[in-house]
Amino acid sequence: MNFDLDTDQRDIAAGAREFFTGSASPAAARAGLEGGTLEPGRKALAGIGFLGITVPEAAGGSGRPLLDLAVVAEQGGAVLAAPSLVTAARAAVLLADAPDLAAQLADGSTAFAVLDGSVDGSAPSIDAADATLFFGLDGGDLVVGKGEVVPGRPLDATRGLASVRLTSRRVLTSDAAELWARARQAAAVVMAAEDLGSADRAVTLGVAYAQEREAFGRRIGSYQAVKHMLVDAWAGVEQLRSLVWWAAWAADSAPAELPLASSAAKACAASTFERAAGTLIQVHGGVGFTWEHDAHLFWRRAKVDRLLLGDESEHLDAVARLAVAGALGR
Repeated sequence: MNFDLDTDQRDIAAGAREFFTGSASPAAARAGLEGGTLEPGRKALAGIGFLGITVPEAAGGSGRPLLDLAVVAEQGGAVLAAPSLVTAARAAVLLADAPDLAAQLADGSTAFAVLDGSVDGSAPSIDAADATLFFGLDGGDLVVGKGEVVPGRPLDATRGLASVRLTSRRVLTSDAAELWARARQAAAVVMAAEDLGSADRAVTLGVAYAQEREAFGRRIGSYQAVKHMLVDAWAGVEQLRSLVWWAAWAADSAPAELPLASSAAKACAASTFERAAGTLIQVHGGVGFTWEHDAHLFWRRAKVDRLLLGDESEHLDAVARLAVAGALGR
């Protein structure tokens, strides 16, 4: 089975790279920590069609597979773009039978967030800080409503984390546990894709610096310890890439594999991104630990993302249970 991207997906990646490079940057992520506006923002993502990639055409979206959204998400992750495309992926699955709300997701007219945990006081949830309408799982039912938002002091402002208590709710789908799980799996894949982009960028920055910086009359990239750190980080990124493309492909082409693939990708993303961000800091030495350098922005996101949508241990446990149950042999 060839899990490489096809020509269309490479073109999508190139277009997304051009868009994100021109509209977002680590500098914007840094500004977010000081109360600045996050870039590129929901309206821009809607305007270029990224929020509606997996929304059906009948609801104003593109009706494309999750793999196309993952390709775009990787490019957004490389520049720490916000808001996250994780919310778009998750909400599109939840709104399969609500075309009116799906249309609002695609055109960016409503800021949605999906709550993790109780609707009476959720855990910190992605993009909740600026959202106006929230989805939650209430006693097995998928509900939507407005809420009271309690933002925290963010370690990574680009994720828009906040806790929410719903102040109104209406049921969209009864007995929605299976739908909720599938949406969370899609979200995990897209988060892993964003983390892939961030980790890849961290390694690229580290390699570039190692080829320029000199110490004791030699470029630091010639020292074995530095080389080994960068190679280990690079190898982790390439392993993650394979898992992300497999999981994104499985979402549409092999749904039975999605639970295993999404957990494998999310677990790998947690450790891979953190290793890449840590390596970037170490390669830069003293300056890598300072506020002035961008390395800490990648480290911040890595620390936050490894806990969102289930931590590494939860997903490794899921992989083990599914493998023992025979998921790999189906």
